[in-house]
Amino acid sequence: MFIYRQDRPLQDLGDGVSRRVLAHGGSMMAVEVSFETGAVGPLHHHVHEQLTYVLSGRFRFTIGDETHDVQAGDTLYKKPDIVHGCVCLEKGVLLDTFTPQRQDFL
Repeated sequence: MFIYRQDRPLQDLGDGVSRRVLAHGGSMMAVEVSFETGAVGPLHHHVHEQLTYVLSGRFRFTIGDETHDVQAGDTLYKKPDIVHGCVCLEKGVLLDTFTPQRQDFL
């Protein structure tokens, strides 16, 4: 299956955050999330495993009881139900991969 970014709708989540669901099928999903400087991904948790790859920008991420700054090229792993969130320090884009799929995003 081929998925073309330009064919996938962009969702404005407000407050400087937007999301584009890319490929999804079986038990996996890829999602591109864009942040303006200062935008917040509030602390939350979900039953999905999640990998986050920083495509561009700089972010301060909290995962569980750890907080670290990350930048383009860094990857984060979030186990199911762990509390996590971020603050965008420099405008950037994240690529999130979930398993199972986030049905709430579809």
